[in-house]
Amino acid sequence: MTIALDHHTTQSFVDPYADDPAQTSWPPAAASAEQDMDYLLPPPNPSERLSTLIDPRDQRRLALHAALTTAGIPPRPEDRDAINQLSALPASINTTLQRWLNHTS
Repeated sequence: MTIALDHHTTQSFVDPYADDPAQTSWPPAAASAEQDMDYLLPPPNPSERLSTLIDPRDQRRLALHAALTTAGIPPRPEDRDAINQLSALPASINTTLQRWLNHTS
């Protein structure tokens, strides 16, 4: 026997003993249509970006973290030393490691 539950319906709680159910309903009743709108952040302005550069070793470290995570091997805190040592290797070795990891996923 299969029971299908509809999770798309809006669930709400209303206090039947309240004087004004609109004030005690859950989620709170919207005061206006604007409250129902989802506000998105504006796109970044390229002229306001910081002009700091990331050290190549840090770039390799971040790329290695991303490659490991994408391959389904999220780095653990105890892996930090190994990742730091691997990031100190030349960029060509780091690129090869990332290529190997990308082929595993």
